[in-house]
Amino acid sequence: MMLNKKVKDIMTCDVITTTSDVDVVNAFEKLMEYKISALPVVEDDRLIGIITATDVGHNLILDKYELGTNVEEIMITPVVTVSPEDTLQNAIEIMKEGVSSSGILNQLPVVDGDKLVGIISDGDIIQELF
Repeated sequence: MMLNKKVKDIMTCDVITTTSDVDVVNAFEKLMEYKISALPVVEDDRLIGIITATDVGHNLILDKYELGTNVEEIMITPVVTVSPEDTLQNAIEIMKEGVSSSGILNQLPVVDGDKLVGIISDGDIIQELF
């Protein structure tokens, strides 16, 4: 059964990340440039937060940020994550729970301990299943 596949089998290992001291506008440009919907925030490979294109874009349009607002001030913590050894079934359940608490959750950073090792999206899972 496909749902027994491990997260590590289909996750993207080459994760595009940001650090917490980056300007929000720069982080948003990175999201757009790589056409990704979420940007994990790391410090020495450790996951400390996440920002989403939806959040950032919405707030930029509403002019919510002072000039020079850093990622640190707006990042979401704690981050909902998944482990490389989790099954796709687990990942789907975690995403479903996340939706009820925080709105849309379509990207799950994959952490081993507190080290960021990958990212998995709902799209990755859907492609795997169908």
